[in-house]
Amino acid sequence: MEHVQKSPLPILGILDLEPGACPGKPPTPGTIQDPATFGFPVIRETAAGAWVDVVVPGDPELEPAFIAAAERLVQRGATAITADCGFSIRHQAAVAAAVGVPVALSALMLVPVILRQLPAGKLAIMTFDATCFGKDLLKIDDPIELGRIVISGVENTQTWVNEMARPPVPTSAEILQADVCSRIHQLREIHPDIGAVLLECTMFPRVAQSVRHFTGLPVYDITTLCRMLMDSTGARATEGIAFPT
Repeated sequence: MEHVQKSPLPILGILDLEPGACPGKPPTPGTIQDPATFGFPVIRETAAGAWVDVVVPGDPELEPAFIAAAERLVQRGATAITADCGFSIRHQAAVAAAVGVPVALSALMLVPVILRQLPAGKLAIMTFDATCFGKDLLKIDDPIELGRIVISGVENTQTWVNEMARPPVPTSAEILQADVCSRIHQLREIHPDIGAVLLECTMFPRVAQSVRHFTGLPVYDITTLCRMLMDSTGARATEGIAFPT
């Protein structure tokens, strides 16, 4: 009988923003850095120079740093790669071309799927900063589909101020929830036909369940995409495994 070698344990690699992981500091529950969010191991590498206030408005000079960090993740055993900022979608094509594993850098990649799931109504994208969010990030050419997308962000809130600092200041779940839900409420007053919400920012999954309760709508985020991504590599929730760091 032919011997079949087991594939290595699937590992999610995360392209971190500056200042990167803090030694000894546990990851925030509910974020993509926390293995408990998924039940499979995660490893992280920082894209040098990728501070929030640079990544959000966009800087093409960051692309080599994203590629280099992705290559380090693959060398360490990552079987799929994501990023800790939805605006990293600007580097999706370059990173995917540079490494030989599945790459999904932003929850924005879910937009076409969600639109097709909605029988009618609009998709609300809740982003970190709507002033830096152009619909060109979505790579959608159909004007009808684009017309079904509405966008709001938490710019100029306490959450935004905290994250734009160098280094970022921790934001409590209570403040984050208030800032996100307030902007969603304002958006729904203008667009009462919103049928689903996509959370672009990788901080927002911490309050995704609160947003579901607040809106009564389906809510998608980067953890939705990461689970899909890792399912494709054969990852399943595991117990009793010493996850690499």
